[in-house]
Amino acid sequence: MAFLRTLLGLAVGAVVISAQGDTANTTATYTNPILWEDLADLDVFRVNDTYYYSADSFAFSPGAPILKSYDLVNWEFIGHSIPTLNFSDPTAYSLEDGQQAYVRGVWASSMRYRPSNGKFYWIGCVDFNQSYIYSASDPTGEWTQTGQIATCYYDCGLLFDDDDTPYVAYGNTNISIATLNSDLTAQVSTTRIFNGTFYIEGSRLYNINGTYYVLNTQPASREWTLKSSGGIFGPYEQQILADRPPSGTPGSGYPHQGGIVDTPEGDWYYMPFIDDYPGGRVPALTPIYFDSDGWPRLPSNDSIALPHPYPQPPVHLSTSTLYGLDNFTGPSLGPQWEWNHNPNTTAYSFADPHGLILHTATVTPDLFRARNTLTHRILGPNSTATIELDISRMRRGDKAGLALFRDNMAYIGVQDGVVCLQRNLSLGAGWNTISDGYEEASVAIPKATTPPGYYGGGRAKQSVWFRLHADIAPASDLLGTFYYSFDGHDFTQLGTPYLMDTTYFFFMGYRFGLFNFATEELGGSVEVKSFDMVPGMA
Repeated sequence: MAFLRTLLGLAVGAVVISAQGDTANTTATYTNPILWEDLADLDVFRVNDTYYYSADSFAFSPGAPILKSYDLVNWEFIGHSIPTLNFSDPTAYSLEDGQQAYVRGVWASSMRYRPSNGKFYWIGCVDFNQSYIYSASDPTGEWTQTGQIATCYYDCGLLFDDDDTPYVAYGNTNISIATLNSDLTAQVSTTRIFNGTFYIEGSRLYNINGTYYVLNTQPASREWTLKSSGGIFGPYEQQILADRPPSGTPGSGYPHQGGIVDTPEGDWYYMPFIDDYPGGRVPALTPIYFDSDGWPRLPSNDSIALPHPYPQPPVHLSTSTLYGLDNFTGPSLGPQWEWNHNPNTTAYSFADPHGLILHTATVTPDLFRARNTLTHRILGPNSTATIELDISRMRRGDKAGLALFRDNMAYIGVQDGVVCLQRNLSLGAGWNTISDGYEEASVAIPKATTPPGYYGGGRAKQSVWFRLHADIAPASDLLGTFYYSFDGHDFTQLGTPYLMDTTYFFFMGYRFGLFNFATEELGGSVEVKSFDMVPGMA
């Protein structure tokens, strides 16, 4: 009956429960974006009462972050589908031998659950070359590579059909569907199902009551639907789902690309992402219905910009993976963290009882080429990160601090007992470094607090605190402002705020980055005693 309601286009609001847990007299609503963090090229699906969300991560490692929700609005990070980027260019993905893999790696990919064996699968094309398959019995647990196919399933969508056959929709302009063997290790066949007359990509493949659908985006403004009632290989017709819909966020791009998902009650939702630079691409959610001919439709073209009732009673998950205090208690990093490339796993460890020890892993003047920079997505529309660094084991020439990390960036750091603001670091053609930036301002750490043997690994503890406020709303001032403190209470701004870049070419949005690298020799370390991110201004 619920599916029939959607076919008739009847929107049904849900009675929900308030955040305090008591029954509310009014219906709770949400507004977009549902989660203001950079989580693009999303794939969303439901297993029983749990929703799962997979996103891109490019060269950041581990790759393909996974989130879960019970209401499609409140989400938390739970893991990654790719523990290590074991792709065909290992030196580049590990920032070794002068190589780098910026704007490569995990692009639009797909994740699905297979009822026949109770496993989750991730599939994606890397470097326009090979498609990799990873699987896990528990999405929060250990994922392993289970297949590698010598075909690029570009911007793919995975489907386990009713008879358990795995299919993958993929391509751009011209869309194909590949049939895979049972264990997803080889292609059985591939069939062109649609010849486009304009550019489309971002395929998502569905079987809904025997009708097959492929969603595609026309970047970066429209979402299209291909529909077949004659089987998975067509013939397919094409109609528009969303035509340059407003996002409700001033200055943003149009919501597009993404997927559709149903509730246990049979109500359907469309989840695209919004181009929200400089912060990146963030998820939105709107109800949809199916018309009398079986086409998915928005209630109105401006529905993404409007508030809507929660799809289901709100379940307020822990926000600790989205923001808040992290003392790095170990034995591993939380699922919200990603390194700038594959890390040197011998160059970091956890302190007792808490704290993250970052040993210098690279000798370089270039932060872009420094291994083991740890990154965290910025929470929009603006948020503030504060870190405490024990610098007592730094060596001469070492640099450690907090970066506003992207292809054009700035950072606040410490080197040789001096706190400095470095700005205008930038990547150019081929994402190679064209500028290490310049030092705009500096202040010496008071000598009275500098530990003995500071440059040689002194034993006395010595902390400095760095703070970075980032305003990533597209219509804001787009500024990142840096602060320092020598006591953890009184913070002083250093230098002038940094104007963030709003171009999309790097794809990933700005992140908070924690770094420690050597400019002279390895051997030094810092301890990140805490990272605290709060919405707004601290």
